[in-house]
Amino acid sequence: MATDSYGRRIDYLRISLTDRCNLRCVYCMPKEGVPWRDHAEILSFEEIERFAAIAVEEGISKIRLTGGEPLVRRGVVDHIRRLKAMTGLEEIALTTNGILLGKYAEQLARAGLTRVNISLDSLDPKVFSRITRGGRLSEVLVGIEAALAAGMGPVKLNTVVIRALNQDLLAFARLTLNRPLHVRFIEYMPVGRTHGVGCGVSQTDWSKANFVSAEEILERLSKEGTAAGLGEPRPLESEQAPGGWGPARYYKFPQAEGTVCVISPLSHHFCGQCNRLRLTADGRLRPCLFADEEIDVKSVLRSGNDEELRRLIGIALQSKPENHGMRLGTGRGMSQIGG
Repeated sequence: MATDSYGRRIDYLRISLTDRCNLRCVYCMPKEGVPWRDHAEILSFEEIERFAAIAVEEGISKIRLTGGEPLVRRGVVDHIRRLKAMTGLEEIALTTNGILLGKYAEQLARAGLTRVNISLDSLDPKVFSRITRGGRLSEVLVGIEAALAAGMGPVKLNTVVIRALNQDLLAFARLTLNRPLHVRFIEYMPVGRTHGVGCGVSQTDWSKANFVSAEEILERLSKEGTAAGLGEPRPLESEQAPGGWGPARYYKFPQAEGTVCVISPLSHHFCGQCNRLRLTADGRLRPCLFADEEIDVKSVLRSGNDEELRRLIGIALQSKPENHGMRLGTGRGMSQIGG
């Protein structure tokens, strides 16, 4: 069992497969995107699998594949199949923007993927197109249905709540009424450069004015749900929740098939329960999302031995800070770290 210097069990590794994405969301990237790294700078699937195997031996039992957008990388289905066969790895999940999920859902399910999170910040086609700079909501909706049809579960929707976007939260809640969908409302995090320079669209850059707390989200859902005749969302006990690898708080509207939940990294930070490490696409092991400390494992993967990799994992575990200290801004943006 892997533990850090504060006694937290670390059993969850998030791996970014690529820094590339087929969308340009306003709160994530500038209009022109970010400079993509040369292919030689990105870890190969073989290198990722070697690192993952050692991490599993050291105590990691759950892996989530992220990006950028992981489905834009060729060979991802076979990569998942190989990871799934790894002794000691209990579960593997994927976070995607859903654009390509309609194409790949059945193949991913056959490869052994069951858990999928789909990033979706608006159910209004025009607003979605504005947020993503040209993305088509219809493609994401097809991806959601394809994931359900392929038997994946839980299927979760990640919705970052930003005041300037004026999102219809109740529209998302309605998705849970008749289908086993789980909508996760996430507080907007100050990752990357902030205050007018992060995404180049000042009205959606991180600021206190754009921050919406988990409590406000729940108040809105309760008020709007009652007014619409849906009732109020009721908290669920952990054994009733769809299961997850983080401290999300789950709720359910009366008679709903799915759930809604809030994730509050800022208003009620859960650093004391943090159980994860992050591996960037260019081979940097990151102990904390909000800290800029990174450990170069790529050079060891390409020239060193497995014992040196174990040593670096140990350094990462002992380097995890006790909390993020409400830090505003990081040197790299979310798409470069791994969402």
